[in-house]
Amino acid sequence: MSTDGRKGEIDDADDLVFKALANGTRRRMLDVLKESPRTTGELCAQFPDLDRTTVLQHLRVLERAELVIGRKVGRERHLTLAPVPIKRIHDRWIGDYARAAVSLLDDLARD
Repeated sequence: MSTDGRKGEIDDADDLVFKALANGTRRRMLDVLKESPRTTGELCAQFPDLDRTTVLQHLRVLERAELVIGRKVGRERHLTLAPVPIKRIHDRWIGDYARAAVSLLDDLARD
């Protein structure tokens, strides 16, 4: 829960991130954007098996989850990976479990 009591808002944001990450195509799009920012056209070219409309639908889901930031530059739209929502998920859901696993491995090594 956040310090200002906005747990519901955080859960809603996390739900959007989990929904976005649940789809393999969207995860591959994030992998492409992790390499470097791309224009919408360049991202579409990375997915020749999908039509432009489908790519844009996936992008809308990623943008709603705030995993991708799009900004207009002239006639082009530049897309950038936004890692903060993934870090938030990691900190909330994975970090504690990873620390516990490391601690358990450390305990096993000492025995």
